[in-house]
Amino acid sequence: MIGAIVSAVIIGAIVGALGRLLVPGKQNMSIGLTLIVGIVAALIGTAIASALGVANTRGINWIEHIIQIVLAVIGVLLVTRMGIGRGRGGRSRGTTAR
Repeated sequence: MIGAIVSAVIIGAIVGALGRLLVPGKQNMSIGLTLIVGIVAALIGTAIASALGVANTRGINWIEHIIQIVLAVIGVLLVTRMGIGRGRGGRSRGTTAR
């Protein structure tokens, strides 16, 4: 159980970071939000790969990882378009300096 949680966090961090790297421009997202997007993308990507029958392959499962990264890119785009950013410390779109 603990191993699965640690694996989900590590894979989520990698997938989320790759998703942010592939989205052009600056994303106003915290590390925690990047991690959440990555974990969700990894879980949904694994479910999609399982449904397609490509989840269990020998060696590195490139198809599953590509699905996860594409979902992370979509997640990063959705989060940045919705204006969810750094929370209390950061400025969101539409605010003006005082």
